[in-house]
Amino acid sequence: MLPITIGIVIGIILSLQTAVNSRLRGFIGSPYQASFVSFTIGTLFLALVMVIEQESFGIAGSTLTQQPWWIWLGGLLGVIFLTTNILLFPHIGGVQTAIMPILGQVTMGAIIDNFGWFHATPQPLNLVRILGLLLALTGIIITVALPDLLNHQSTTTTRASKPWPWRLLGIVTGALGATQTTINGRLGRVLDSPLHAAFISFLIGTICLFFIVLVVHRSFTAIKRAVGRGKPWWIWLGGAMGGLFVLGNAYLAPIIGTGQTVVFALLGQITGGLLVDQFGLLGAKRKPVVAVQLLGLLVLIGGVVLIRLF
Repeated sequence: MLPITIGIVIGIILSLQTAVNSRLRGFIGSPYQASFVSFTIGTLFLALVMVIEQESFGIAGSTLTQQPWWIWLGGLLGVIFLTTNILLFPHIGGVQTAIMPILGQVTMGAIIDNFGWFHATPQPLNLVRILGLLLALTGIIITVALPDLLNHQSTTTTRASKPWPWRLLGIVTGALGATQTTINGRLGRVLDSPLHAAFISFLIGTICLFFIVLVVHRSFTAIKRAVGRGKPWWIWLGGAMGGLFVLGNAYLAPIIGTGQTVVFALLGQITGGLLVDQFGLLGAKRKPVVAVQLLGLLVLIGGVVLIRLF
């Protein structure tokens, strides 16, 4: 029961982070500079926790020479996931930008667990678990996409003359997100510390975003727009929330597998997202939850039960 609780909680934290970072981006203007701020604060937050826990920042030479090169890619994959989602939105719309990466995450998580890729403990798929995954995915689609479809809202923009390449890119991006979860979990095992692994992932992501901002904007001056009177103090908490999310994933993935970690986190993320919409939390525009979204949430919970119990 504890892994389920942790997975749901970190998913809720991620949904709150999304609302916080959206407000931060609204002030700064540049999504890249806002993401850089978020990653930097997340790195500093995790560093502070490491100091409190008296964990070493050092890495043994044998870890650098004997472990596979891919264990250091978690931070880079996180940046790719974030940046690609920004690029997808104007081409396929908000609904499909949410759905396509989720499809990639759930599918890749199941594949990684089934074959034991990236040194993950194999968890072969059986018929009941496959049914659970399909049920969970159905619940996600009902909750996220069906309300807009019932309201006859467009899920694409006029710019998307050929949307399928962008949709496939969204699926691949989601697969990279699930891969990041596995890699960070493996790094946590190698370092014997999920906290250390989360810190390294954020540090690498921060360095990558630093160079992205230099290439795209050549300055960091837009960050000043988030400072001053009328700016809520909590817009700076997104990085810490992201740090907790990555830390939770790094802790859970080696224990329950990537597939279950992804699904539980998605359950929490959607639940948190519905709460944000219902009550207009953290400056978000209030969007009352409709009955079909609650139905989708129940279907998703049914899928999670099948995955976990069988």
